[in-house]
Amino acid sequence: MTLTFTPLPRIPIISEGDNIAEKLLVSLQSVRISLEDGDILVITQKIVSKSEGRLVNLGGITPSKEAIDLANRSGKDPRLVELILRESNEILRIRQGTIIVEHRLGFVCANAGIDHSNVQGRDGNPEDWVLLLPENPDHSALEIRRKIKVASGNRIGVMIIDSHGRAWRLGTIGTAIGISGIPGIVDERGWQDLFGYRLKITFVAAADELAAAASLVMGEAAEGIPAVHVRGFPYPLRESSIKELIRPKETDLFR
Repeated sequence: MTLTFTPLPRIPIISEGDNIAEKLLVSLQSVRISLEDGDILVITQKIVSKSEGRLVNLGGITPSKEAIDLANRSGKDPRLVELILRESNEILRIRQGTIIVEHRLGFVCANAGIDHSNVQGRDGNPEDWVLLLPENPDHSALEIRRKIKVASGNRIGVMIIDSHGRAWRLGTIGTAIGISGIPGIVDERGWQDLFGYRLKITFVAAADELAAAASLVMGEAAEGIPAVHVRGFPYPLRESSIKELIRPKETDLFR
């Protein structure tokens, strides 16, 4: 098995209304990649959020009493905390500088995924501009995939990723937040190991494994690589949803 990751360059700074699929196709041409069935495009959340107009100026946010209280406890800007509350189903933990939430999309993350890095506003104080996650990353991935299918004719998968921390280890890791045409989970129960033993409980988070590998190619700072082409994914493509990867509350040992 050979699994290849190719960074897609020459994708310009994205603005609201930009056609992400079109930008990706142009970038693929620049590195002379012709899409094949089974290929996957992994895309950073930031360019999708920017194209969907998820840029917010904190100057227009009025914090609620709850936001002000949480800001005092966390040391964060009350206006930012107000946005965190709006984007969350539940506040799970509060530490100095960090608020851990269940995002309204169902997954657990820090500060509702709201980000300052690599964000440039239209005017005013640059520190006042933040970027929210896409409204519906699964749908965003599906729309990009559909447009690429129309343009190329190829059956591919599309994944939108973000950087998440973990409760039990240090450091952030690339994590899938939206998928289309890619299995989130691969059920290996019943598969045989090297000695003929049949697996009984093994589920592989295939989408997250792919997201983590792609994020190494993208980088986290000024690398300017918002998308990666993947060829050789070892599992069949299929319809899916990010919900496959979200652990039910009743089996979550950290709540």
